[in-house]
Formats: sequence, structure tokens, C-alpha cells
Amino acid sequence: MIQIAFQRNKCIGCYACVEVAPEHWAMSRRDGKSYLRKSLKRGDFFIKNFPEPEFEKLDRAARNCPARIIRLKKL
Repeated sequence: MIQIAFQRNKCIGCYACVEVAPEHWAMSRRDGKSYLRKSLKRGDFFIKNFPEPEFEKLDRAARNCPARIIRLKKL
């Protein structure tokens, strides 16, 4: 299992995560920032768990983020 922690308040709206994994990320029309679909908010972070086969795609989204606000952790 993989856990993503996404610090949305620091998002710059560059669209990099959405390009890599649009089934997991989307852009908000309200503020132009991305959001992690179906995630839970914990403090400043949005958290979601994913199955192991999604690791490569999610890792690419994290590496492409110029703000470096996406963290992955293997559970």
C-alpha cells in the first residue's frame, strides 16, 4: 500500500500532477489549484492510500511537481 500526503495550500497550479495521473488529480475551478480526488484532510495535508501498482504513476506525479508538495510513503 502507498500513502500520498499532498500539501494543497502550497500548490502553484502548474497542472503537472493532473497530466500524469488525471484519474487521481484534478484542478479546482474555484482557485486554480490541484486536488487529490477522494482524499481526507489532516491539518495542512490531504491524505489518500493507493494499491502498490499505482506507485510508478504517483511517483512520477510527485517528481514532476515543481513545488515539491507531494510525498509518498510505502505502508
